[in-house]
Parts: sequence; C-alpha cells; structure tokens
Amino acid sequence: MAETLFSRIIRGEIPCDKVYEDERALAFRDINPQAPVHVLVIPKEEIEDISQAPFGNGILDHLFKVAIRIAEQEGISEGGYRLVINKGPNGGQSVDHLHIHLLGGRRLTWPPG
Repeated sequence: MAETLFSRIIRGEIPCDKVYEDERALAFRDINPQAPVHVLVIPKEEIEDISQAPFGNGILDHLFKVAIRIAEQEGISEGGYRLVINKGPNGGQSVDHLHIHLLGGRRLTWPPG
C-alpha cells in the first residue's frame, strides 16, 4: 500500500484533532466536516479499503465499537447518527486507507448524494 495522509497522521507527523486512540485505532475530527459531528475512525493497520479488510481478525468489529463509543461521547447516540465507509473514487473514497465516517448532530437526509 502506498503512503497516505492517514499513515502520516498515525505516525504523528501531521497533527489531527484526536478524539480517541488505542493500539488498533485512531479517531479524529474531519477537516472538512459534513455535519456538526464528523469523525473519522481509522485502523492503525494499513488497509487500503473495505474490500481489503481482513475479516476474522476483529479489526472491523473494533472500528465499529470505537465509532459507537465516540457517538456516545459526543452526545449523538440518542438522536441517531450515520456510519459511512466509502470504496474507490466513484464511492467517494478520497484517501486510500480504510476509514469510517461518523456523522451526526443534525438530521441527515437520504439519499446522501
């Protein structure tokens, strides 16, 4: 996998507005938020996209648990929120490193775009 912006954020070379970190995941506020709460949850393991995710090692479970925990921390659990994983350029993926968008804090419309 090629070096990405997220690789540099994980290593601490580029600052981020961190909301959570553990040995497997990092979560930080999106620099171009699409909702009052817009947090990216990423694995520290380099995984290009959802199709490359290693099923069975628990990383996807962990990322979703982290997203749910952050939604609770941010006070958006009760009203609801959206979790989004984009895949490829046509799916809206702009960084080739698996990430979950946690969006909330307002009523989200459908279809998304």
